Amino acid sequence: MKKHNKLAALALVGGVLFSVVSCNKDNDNEPVKDGIERSELIFTEVSGDGVEAHGDHFHGLGNGVEGESITIKFDENGTAISNGHLHLEADAVYKIELKAWDYTGKEVHNDFIANKATADNYKAFLIGGDFILNPDSDHESGAIFQPREQTYADGERVTGQYETTGILSYFTIGHDNEGPTKEVTYVLRKLNTRVKETISRVDWNRSDYATKFPGENILELKFDIHAEHGHGH
Repeated sequence: MKKHNKLAALALVGGVLFSVVSCNKDNDNEPVKDGIERSELIFTEVSGDGVEAHGDHFHGLGNGVEGESITIKFDENGTAISNGHLHLEADAVYKIELKAWDYTGKEVHNDFIANKATADNYKAFLIGGDFILNPDSDHESGAIFQPREQTYADGERVTGQYETTGILSYFTIGHDNEGPTKEVTYVLRKLNTRVKETISRVDWNRSDYATKFPGENILELKFDIHAEHGHGH
């Protein structure tokens, strides 16, 4: 009898341990455990009388009208395999949406903004291109990259620039950046604790972002942008 009781007790302990391990694994707050197999950046032009650049952000986006879209497709290494050379109107504003899938075919882009606690670990940058930023432009003709989610995936409201991530962003290249083709990289970075709250809207193109904002890159999507004269010129 004692032997059977001992075996039953061991089985019970084993079951409890297995449950604890399983729960910890399920709740480790890591959106993409096995990597991203493919991803996309969807550029959609947004226009309207009130849509305009202002300093480090845009005005009028809430009332903007969406036009044509173009999708860049990337492989597992972040190499563009479709539409990797973009021609953008210099003065146009574009909504940029990130889409990403893991190796099981599951969409995972919203996992990075599942809730505030998760999103606090992630921020998007647009690196390279040697852009003249709009706050440094004499005529509001520089580049702006503005992460702009309104809600987390769980429905809670995103409040302010320090909470936005960049799964949804808005971008203009600006007339000041017309000329040679620009090689850029969309970076989604997992940040160390409390780093995100130090990143402001003017930090999106910093060449020293990796040392200034410690963490590791989850995605590095490389593509080219060529600015064309635009509507007003």
